[in-house]
Amino acid sequence: MILEKRRNGKFAKKMQPVYKWMNRLSVPLQFLLACIINFFIEVISRLSFGEAWAYLTKTPLVFLYNSCMIFVTFTIVYLVRRRVFTRILLSVFWLFLGICNGYLLTKRVTPFNAQDLKVLSDALELTGNYFNTFELIMIIIGVTALIVWVVSMWKRGGQYTGKMHRWIALGGVVASFVGCMALTNLAIDKRVISNYFGNIAFAYEDYGFPYCFSASLFNTGINEPTGYGKETMEKINEEEKLTKSSTGRSEEQRPNIIFVQLESFFDPTEVEWLRFSEDPIPNLRKMFSEYSSGYFKVPSVGAGTANTEFEVLTGMSMRFFGPGEYPYKTYAKTRTLESAASALKGLGYGAEALHNNGGNFYSRAQVFNNMGFDHYTSKEFMNILQTTPKGWATDDILVPNIMESMDTTEGQDFVFTVSVEGHGEYPTEKVLEDPEIVVSGVEDEGERNAWEYYVNLVHAMDEFAGDLVRAVEERNEPTVLVFYGDHLPTMNLEAKDLKSRYLYNTNYVIWDNIGLEKKDGNVAAYQVMADVFERLDIHAGTVFNYHQQRRHTKNYLADLELLQYDIMYGDQYVYAEEGSPMKEGHMYMGVKDAVISQVTEQYNKTYSIYGENFTKQSKVFINGEKQKTTFLNNTRLDLKESKLSDGDTIMVAQVGSSNTTFRTTKTYKYNAGTLTEMPPEKDAPENGRQAFVVEKEEKEK
Repeated sequence: MILEKRRNGKFAKKMQPVYKWMNRLSVPLQFLLACIINFFIEVISRLSFGEAWAYLTKTPLVFLYNSCMIFVTFTIVYLVRRRVFTRILLSVFWLFLGICNGYLLTKRVTPFNAQDLKVLSDALELTGNYFNTFELIMIIIGVTALIVWVVSMWKRGGQYTGKMHRWIALGGVVASFVGCMALTNLAIDKRVISNYFGNIAFAYEDYGFPYCFSASLFNTGINEPTGYGKETMEKINEEEKLTKSSTGRSEEQRPNIIFVQLESFFDPTEVEWLRFSEDPIPNLRKMFSEYSSGYFKVPSVGAGTANTEFEVLTGMSMRFFGPGEYPYKTYAKTRTLESAASALKGLGYGAEALHNNGGNFYSRAQVFNNMGFDHYTSKEFMNILQTTPKGWATDDILVPNIMESMDTTEGQDFVFTVSVEGHGEYPTEKVLEDPEIVVSGVEDEGERNAWEYYVNLVHAMDEFAGDLVRAVEERNEPTVLVFYGDHLPTMNLEAKDLKSRYLYNTNYVIWDNIGLEKKDGNVAAYQVMADVFERLDIHAGTVFNYHQQRRHTKNYLADLELLQYDIMYGDQYVYAEEGSPMKEGHMYMGVKDAVISQVTEQYNKTYSIYGENFTKQSKVFINGEKQKTTFLNNTRLDLKESKLSDGDTIMVAQVGSSNTTFRTTKTYKYNAGTLTEMPPEKDAPENGRQAFVVEKEEKEK
């Protein structure tokens, strides 16, 4: 009734001529609305009205092109009667994307892109690391208020009362989208915009958020390069040299190869205006001076850990993929792919992966399985007792786990380790009351606090590096150990702040105990594995062989693009009739089982499970149902809300995110405090491979 009165009231009647006039001019008015929305998106994205205005005035064609993209989405309003509501919905959608981008840019350097949606489940796990309680409450209130307002506009927005011409409108919508695609191609041809983002952060600034986000949504994988075909690939793989595997070292001479990716690590003294009470990285500094070292060129800034991993492990360059893409998510999660692990396994190496964060993060469990690793030890298998103030596991836990992984084989090992201690964000409030390293050279107190927090994390990572070297030395086995940073931290650095004048440089060092000659130089992430193999006289892995044979030749990058396309999206001509050497994953989660030795009923009617190798991710299952489990230490778990009856079955599983079971104990039948081992179920997956069997079954459904 109230809404009806408003629609028929004096004000509404007075506005009738205005509404008719607006309906007649709806197309130009919608374009004006698109321009306004586009401008506000850029204000939010750049966190500056002045910079957004400069973008509009200095590159008006780019601004108008992005406005056209938004405008085209508004043409769908002509297909419905609730046009006001639909315009509001579309406006909210675009502004929401802009707000997401603006907020993310306060936390990292990489803008919001479509690949963030593919790692949304991982991001939700880390909510507590990026938002405090107040921020979470305000976000919930804001989103709720927005939903309430949008719903109210559905009721109050009214409807178009004129005659609907839906077929004409549909034709106009289709023509608009086709025209937008044609305009995009024209803009690329005229170099108003580009479809190659050498630096995604700069691309968003130069080409606008709407276009760049859309490009990241639709431009994924590797497009077929010009000239691709069987004959071209046969020339690149002349005499099938790329697919051959060989080494000049005898089995006894082959060293262990350990790669350690340090989260957000670089040498803090690279920042020209920072000062420190003492050297933050004395252990690595000593290695820099005594062993091969230099700048390490990575594919991203402030985020994108998984893409640096991808380049290192596969030898493939991210420059040929879509903007902001994560090949871990778009390819390697579901398909096998050659890697350093599969290449070295062909020479008799064991292949181990470790990470002191969740096994499902960035889909690493599936990815490492598809890359040919033997085992993956994630935080679900680590007795993590210490964390940073922001809740990330400290890296010292990796040393004993690396040693344990190397003990799983009698021969040489390839160990790929990903650390997490240096992960952001870095708080601007004072967190460290008595820091080991005091930072100066920064006037702003909040910024100084953030740098001090980060630098002390780096100092702890340096201690971990020193501890790992000492542990390797104690094994007295020939070993090559590579440390490198995955990307710069999210500290709003600019190129002018750094000695190298380049935001994509971190640092690396190749420690060894086999007498390798010190050769300093800069190296890209996708080339480092081939370089290490070359120095060890190892020639294995198609892409690594390519780098070794073609690094300084004509068309090196163009042919690398062809090779990557052929392996991942093409006809795999490079493998000839044999097909890819990486056929199927065989990886196990963890290297040891948890063990149940005893179940005891306590005086307060609760139960305690005693055993070995329990962690905070150990969960008790009774009759197949997960129970609320309290972790006390690596030998005891408590059940405070569960009841056990004679005949119940009990087991403990290492459980990852999304309730993924990675590995279990044996299953026992409980009877009056005694345990009887149950025989394994028929066709049960091998222990440690449960997650991959479940995934395979889901694919086959």
